[in-house]
Amino acid sequence: MKIVRIAAAAALAVAGFAVHAQEAGQPPASTAKAPPTAPAASSAVENSVVKIFSTLRRPDPYKPWTKATPQDVTGSGVVIEGKRILTNAHVVGYASQVQVQASQDGDKVGATVVAIARGIDLAILKLDDESFFDKHAPVPRASVLPDVRDAVLAYGYPVGGNSLSITKGIVSRVEFVGYGAGSAGLRVQIDAPINPGNSGGPVISNDKMVGLAFSGVTGANNIGYVIPNEEVELFLRDVADGRYDGKPLLLDDVQTLENPVLRQYLKLDKSVEGAIVHRPYRSDAAYPLKEWDVITRIGDTPIDNQGMVKLGANLRVRFQYRVQQVAKEGKVPLTIVRAGKTLQVQVPVGGQRPLLIPSLEGGYPSYFVYGPIVFSRATAEYLAFVNANVAVMNSMSINASPLVTRRGDEPDAQREELVVISSPFFPHKLVAGYSNRFGSVVQSVNGVPVRSLRHLVALLRDLKDELVVLRFDQRLGETMVLPRQQMLDATEGILSDNGIRAQGSPDMMDIWNGKKT
Repeated sequence: MKIVRIAAAAALAVAGFAVHAQEAGQPPASTAKAPPTAPAASSAVENSVVKIFSTLRRPDPYKPWTKATPQDVTGSGVVIEGKRILTNAHVVGYASQVQVQASQDGDKVGATVVAIARGIDLAILKLDDESFFDKHAPVPRASVLPDVRDAVLAYGYPVGGNSLSITKGIVSRVEFVGYGAGSAGLRVQIDAPINPGNSGGPVISNDKMVGLAFSGVTGANNIGYVIPNEEVELFLRDVADGRYDGKPLLLDDVQTLENPVLRQYLKLDKSVEGAIVHRPYRSDAAYPLKEWDVITRIGDTPIDNQGMVKLGANLRVRFQYRVQQVAKEGKVPLTIVRAGKTLQVQVPVGGQRPLLIPSLEGGYPSYFVYGPIVFSRATAEYLAFVNANVAVMNSMSINASPLVTRRGDEPDAQREELVVISSPFFPHKLVAGYSNRFGSVVQSVNGVPVRSLRHLVALLRDLKDELVVLRFDQRLGETMVLPRQQMLDATEGILSDNGIRAQGSPDMMDIWNGKKT
């Protein structure tokens, strides 16, 4: 029996393939075909694949008052209809400058990111000089999903040279998987070599684009991943109004129905096939799914005992794939079996599940400096130091740090977010004798539980007590007692000594200065 969590950001062993300069409708039909012949490269396609040059200023979650050192990154892109360039989000995310250059052009053209979806890794660029498109036509896109064994060409500008690269291969797999950042979608695997720099380049079959290259498996040979056109079309329709809303997702946890003893326990007839609801997304009485419900159909499509649906004769994917086709007005129709009875239910679907420790989603971290202490929110980006160090993760687990124990929790009225000491203490006599609390989660200020960073700043602002008592949410450690007025008096000098221009991010300074938000 296997637990399946498609809506969650699965820990996929894939890597986005931008190059750092310093590092050098209805489901598509699928039919069996004869062994492929290698397609010929098209000069029209070659003329419409561009190299993208980005200068990225990512956030620094450990020094939230500043940004990380600029990084020069290159990737690929393709001309699409509407005088636009399609590429990957990771190629242009946090870009302070973007330029594009066609294969045979000597000049670079400035560009602006006008739409981005980090979860599905897609972005759209507009060019400063649209006369570029007079000589570079949009690449047509295929309307059906490629079949396994279809021959493909991958176009792009990978590491190892400056000119356009074209590699040959076939489609190896088509799956529905978690992409990351709470999103899921179809993913096509190809064996055409894809390397850093290929990100955002088109993958072509019969002179039509079938998808966009976006990642590969670190340490593996000839395993590249492609975002198929179906996901591209959903993205383009979503951002047509100028905003990305995200894909509809079924957020309930399900498990397979393969084990015979499990079927016996549920008293299921042999004819019943489907996926079991392991944990409904919500537990209130009004929610249409309950534990042990068996989902037998999504829309009109039957679900097998591995939780899969068929796409044509040769392809099966996880049933959650069908959500993006059958969901209407925020609900998806399911057929379920509950206590031997067949029922029709309409289940709410949503976008990304809210998390107590969210991603920055393209933003920069909020912060507040109080004496020698810097407070910020815990984010997925902040937890990079935990993810990269097993010893730190083990230590935090033993110490019951919420950064580890509450990774998958949703916010609630008591805890809207986790407030952390984002940086080592600035050197100062006010914190002499205390151990460094970097990475500690603030539990309370003078006995008042902290709900959020905004709440913490408001508590510090309104405090009249002579002393400030900071408790941290962990099994071991210490409580800090600090002189309130001296903390206030020392702050300006600490900011000046450390080259920090503002005591807090604008949103936190609004709270500190008593403005309504």
